[in-house]
Amino acid sequence: MFIDIAKIKIISGKGGDGKVSFHREKYIAAGGPDGGDGGRGGSVVFRVDDNLSTLLDFRYKKKYAAPNGENGMGKRMKGKDGEDLVIRVPRGTLLRDQKTGQIIKDLSDDEPFVAAKGGNGGWGNTHFATPTRQAPRFAKPGLPGQELDVTLELKLLADVGLVGFPNVGKSTLLSMVSAARPKIANYHFTTLIPNLGVVRIGEGQSFVMADIPGIIEGASEGAGLGHDFLRHIDRCRLLLHLVDAAGSEGRDPIEDVRAINAELAGYSTSLAARPQVLVANKADLLGDDRAPVERLRAFAEENGWLFAEISAATNTGVRELIQLTWHELSELPPVYTYEPEYVPEVQEVTERDITVEKVDDYYVIGGAWVERLMSSVNTDDYESRQYMDRALSNAGVYKKLEEMGVQEGDFVVIGDLEFEYVH
Repeated sequence: MFIDIAKIKIISGKGGDGKVSFHREKYIAAGGPDGGDGGRGGSVVFRVDDNLSTLLDFRYKKKYAAPNGENGMGKRMKGKDGEDLVIRVPRGTLLRDQKTGQIIKDLSDDEPFVAAKGGNGGWGNTHFATPTRQAPRFAKPGLPGQELDVTLELKLLADVGLVGFPNVGKSTLLSMVSAARPKIANYHFTTLIPNLGVVRIGEGQSFVMADIPGIIEGASEGAGLGHDFLRHIDRCRLLLHLVDAAGSEGRDPIEDVRAINAELAGYSTSLAARPQVLVANKADLLGDDRAPVERLRAFAEENGWLFAEISAATNTGVRELIQLTWHELSELPPVYTYEPEYVPEVQEVTERDITVEKVDDYYVIGGAWVERLMSSVNTDDYESRQYMDRALSNAGVYKKLEEMGVQEGDFVVIGDLEFEYVH
């Protein structure tokens, strides 16, 4: 089954908590703090795998979470880092933010991409020892990981795209010029999935050709199969526009070209402007009647397109078409890659992220900065409470309380801690 769109949730690991520990050894009266740091949480990493050609693996599994880092231990032992979670995708997959649709990364190269970085581990109490605070009874917690809802969108990496109505010979042509073996039959929509083939010209010279399922009128608005697969010719540098020169199915090939190009324009103006070669296929069915071919040649010249006459079934003109295609590709820029658009929201917590409000007879202090502070405080330890008091004072919390009219003896709530205010 060919799947080219998938929505998943990725979660990187939380950093391990720092350890509160003191050195205990026989004959040593006061060993001091020796709590180790927590390990880093695992990151979520995307890597291109050329053995994959579909996003089928993501059809059933929707959540990918990297492991957390281990907590710190005594004897200054650091917790083990969480292993990175590597997600393998086909080359050409776009990673998008589900909420905005913006491109996070075009996964078209061989470099691994860290999409969600693991949280840093917290410091053990060893880091908080000072000449005046020799036995700190608090440590820092690990930082949380990142959570992101993303869309995976596969856009094939091909130099040349074969476009045209169903049953005009696209699959036959691909099978003649490459090792690809698409399903071929004499009925519409034989090709249900995009097929890729490598066309070799000579030593070290080749290009990738994509056979796209037949496009019909209304495809850009969702009709037929074309709507699902128009994205796969987005990157193509050159389009080979195949038509049935003999009109064997009763259609006018020129009207077919106009209809297909209208669908391309409806999907993407840049795609409609892509260089094209008008390929008159099934010329062997015309016999000695050259008029239909010459009519198509004149139509191509009017529109500034190159023209080729072939019979994919008998291999007539195919070699000349491939040489023409190779020559055109040598003049065109490389396959297009998308630049990142997504700018992640800054989650850095600062002292500005503090709220102070009066609820009934209580002054309630909250905010992200305060939550982080309280998570690192041991309220049963005097020195830890002193550390909290200095941090709140330096952050301007007490000044804010006084501006709001707090009086001595008023109740203040911060996290799970409730105390009376004292000047």
